[in-house]
Amino acid sequence: MGGRRMTGERTVGERTMGERTMGERTMGERTMGERALSLLIPALPASRITALRTIIYAFVIVDVFLIANDVPSHATNAVFYEPLLLARILHLPAVTTPIAYGLLAVIVVSCLVGVSGRFPRISGTVVAVVFTIWMLYSQGYGYVSHDHLALMIAVWVLPTVPSRGWHDDTPSEAAGWALRCIQLAVVATYFLSVLTKWIYSGSPIAWANSAILAWAVIRRGSPFVQWTLEVPWIFVPAQWAALAMETLSPVVLFLKGKALYLAVAVFVLFHLTTFIALGIHFLPTVICWAAFLPIERLRELPARLRRA
Repeated sequence: MGGRRMTGERTVGERTMGERTMGERTMGERTMGERALSLLIPALPASRITALRTIIYAFVIVDVFLIANDVPSHATNAVFYEPLLLARILHLPAVTTPIAYGLLAVIVVSCLVGVSGRFPRISGTVVAVVFTIWMLYSQGYGYVSHDHLALMIAVWVLPTVPSRGWHDDTPSEAAGWALRCIQLAVVATYFLSVLTKWIYSGSPIAWANSAILAWAVIRRGSPFVQWTLEVPWIFVPAQWAALAMETLSPVVLFLKGKALYLAVAVFVLFHLTTFIALGIHFLPTVICWAAFLPIERLRELPARLRRA
């Protein structure tokens, strides 16, 4: 055999088409169904999930302390508790101070374990369960925000993917499925808001032609945008632009390369603008835009900084 050692193992090229995973086969070897599935759920680098775990779990800690940080204060407002549907199904009682701080401690510890890369499935499952309970309490007192949709999906799908480390770029269908779930949730945050506008305004056109943005600037506008009240014609075109962006958001799912990066930049810039203008940050959704990007390349940053 020309000195080649026989180990009983075969390389990817030596295995039959049936033995190879869909991500390992060439496009010509795949069936039509597999081709369609690969477009919907592409095999993506496993290291991207590792990077995303670090970002998501670190942000969850920030979230429970700075954004959705109202759960401990709800402990003294049990009379105002209006449990959401899932909370009613789970028979969650009104939160108490021991429960609130117990949940907070478990979230922080499990997120730190997840960021460290240890026991990713166990720690991730704990984060998903406890953070969900935390958010059910946070949203169970008369106000429900939709900026956490993608983040909630992220904490549930990340534990489904085994950890392979920062340097394993092996194409993984499990990683592709998890990332696609988060991407769909990000897009749904915008696309479904069009439906909300339709319900509350009678039609998207009525919302786009309304004075909703002018009212928002009057009510909570920063000093940076007070000048727009002197040029009110600017509001309707801005509302039509926002409506068009939300309606076309599903297109992002099919973009690649520079076109994708440009689309992500547009959405992030939109949220930066609304934060500066109205104090609305939408940070939980913005963080989840990382699921569209090759964030595994962040591992190269320390070496680049050393060279610089």
